Amino acid sequence: MMTAIDWHPEDPATLANPYPVFNRMRDEDPCHWSPRLRSWVLTCYADAKAVCLDKDSLSSDRLRPFFETLPGPEAQRIGSIMRYLSLWMVFKDPPEHTRLRKLTSKVFNAKSMLAMRPEVENIADWLIERFRDKDEFDFIAEFAGPLPCLVIMALLGVAREDLSNIKRMSDDIALFIGSSRTSAEKYDTAEHATQEMASFFRDLIANRRAHPQSDLITELVQLRDGEDQLSEDELVATCILLLFAGHETTTNHIANGMLSLMRFPDQMDKLRQNPDLSAAAVEELLRYEGPSGAQVRLVAKPYELHGKTLQPGERVFVMLNAANRDPRAYANADQLDLERNGVAHLTFGFGTHICLGFPLARIEGQVAFPKVLKAFAHMEPVGQQSWLKSLVFRGMHDLQVRVKRS
Repeated sequence: MMTAIDWHPEDPATLANPYPVFNRMRDEDPCHWSPRLRSWVLTCYADAKAVCLDKDSLSSDRLRPFFETLPGPEAQRIGSIMRYLSLWMVFKDPPEHTRLRKLTSKVFNAKSMLAMRPEVENIADWLIERFRDKDEFDFIAEFAGPLPCLVIMALLGVAREDLSNIKRMSDDIALFIGSSRTSAEKYDTAEHATQEMASFFRDLIANRRAHPQSDLITELVQLRDGEDQLSEDELVATCILLLFAGHETTTNHIANGMLSLMRFPDQMDKLRQNPDLSAAAVEELLRYEGPSGAQVRLVAKPYELHGKTLQPGERVFVMLNAANRDPRAYANADQLDLERNGVAHLTFGFGTHICLGFPLARIEGQVAFPKVLKAFAHMEPVGQQSWLKSLVFRGMHDLQVRVKRS
């Protein structure tokens, strides 16, 4: 007789390696009800892809229902969070999502992101020079953290000297988005950071109206689609979203990818010897240990899955990394293979809500890994990694490495 699956998402051992319990769920209970999360948990590739594509039965609008259930005093404590984050297209269903995506895609698109590659290369070189002579360092603090933040700041037109302040505000907002609701102090910190970042961008938006520049904020301010344009709050919310989403997950992608390469030294050597493999390598690194642990949906209409009926109002956690390790989709799914061919991974989501900035994230990975491997002939992790207590973000607090120079 099989024992019941007792999933403790915040257990340190599970955070370090969630895949054994995901494998059990996939094999024994692919539509798993978690009493701790009071939510459904999906781990199969086919189910995850189907949910991402379903715009009718499953909703991305999960902030508004959450806010409406809060008592008045609690709702007031996170008023700015709800004011701005509720305008993020990731929390919208069509037609609101369609409108916002259509508008922002006019300026934040594959062409504008591809044009950033020289800037990505310059920033990566600049950062590597700062720690090239060290024998040990925190890879996240020195490289994986600042690189994507500086890239999206450059795209928006935010001064490089604002890096530490921007990173602090973004990390504080992540306490609301990525953490379980276990600490009122976390929400207070995230609320204050949202207020601070909103004020920061309001000032920049006002400046660009008066003094247009060649940056994304100016383009967003001037953006028109017929009679439609972004409202002032939508402008602020979009800037916060692009900055936050444009670097938090990419930081985790670069750090997770480097750890994966160090754990598979033969694959690391393969990429070091053949930098032209970088595009395929990035896709496999995103599949193997992606930066987005889960997407969350709310059931809008009764939804049948594996003999169970998911009821309206219930939450669904689509475990993207579990889906990306499904052996039904990938042969030898737990092995890193930089030359793998197969179905597309789900790390960026799929369908309507696929990540808007995925071309930029790919470019940053394609630039970052070969440059780091060229700078160092050997890299190895030092000590144990401390993973974020989050179901939404898959990343580490730090990644200490020991290196030998090329």
